[in-house]
Amino acid sequence: MRLTAFTDFGLRALMRMASAPDRPFSTTELAQEFDLSRNHLAKIMQRLARSGIVATRRGGGGGAMLARAPETIRLGEVVRVLEQESALVQCFAPGGDCTIAGRCRLKGRLRAAEAAFLADLDRATLADIALPAPASDAA
Repeated sequence: MRLTAFTDFGLRALMRMASAPDRPFSTTELAQEFDLSRNHLAKIMQRLARSGIVATRRGGGGGAMLARAPETIRLGEVVRVLEQESALVQCFAPGGDCTIAGRCRLKGRLRAAEAAFLADLDRATLADIALPAPASDAA
């Protein structure tokens, strides 16, 4: 299984946010910390906010923070949210064409593998993978 950069970046940001779950993080701050595009990260945060994983607030003292305790956010949930537009294979995509439909024995195996992958991720939470807080947060 391969995750998109969109999901990779989202997981990194969430791992950092889980290290200080009561503190808001700006997209600029997270983008600089992980050397990511701020605009790309903003799109990720929008999707996470729409799904109820993060809450965002504009203005001074604003930013994004976890909407729920990191212990309640399952990794499988995060991956499902961030990968929702990325099918494992072409035929899984909405309207995906399959030239061997009706004869393919691979599709069922791939669906089972994908389900097993997500089920394994569902056994872990964001708290399990939280990054250690940097020294600058401790001050």
